[in-house]
Amino acid sequence: MEKAYHVKKNDLVMVTTGKDKGKTGKVLRINYKKDRLIVEKVNMVKKHVRPSQKAKGGIMEMESSIHVSNVMIYCEKCAKPVRTGTKVLEDGKKVRFCKKCDEVIDK
Repeated sequence: MEKAYHVKKNDLVMVTTGKDKGKTGKVLRINYKKDRLIVEKVNMVKKHVRPSQKAKGGIMEMESSIHVSNVMIYCEKCAKPVRTGTKVLEDGKKVRFCKKCDEVIDK
């Protein structure tokens, strides 16, 4: 069973600590076993890759994982990172909302 995180895949998040503090990006993958996630264009590292039949070798730049506690959901209406809460709509659907402006995050 997956853990319940405040972020999901394809969420827009902002990094709150570390060398990439203040950067925003979309969540690409979540590793539930290690409590880490990969955010687009955040925590870039250089990786030495051997040539293969699919790709030529060299030094590639790719995203490395970041701990889930170091990101917050970015609210586009507030234009800042926010805490989220959950509520049930009239149709019975459970959604996350911004605690500052009460805007629904799950579309």
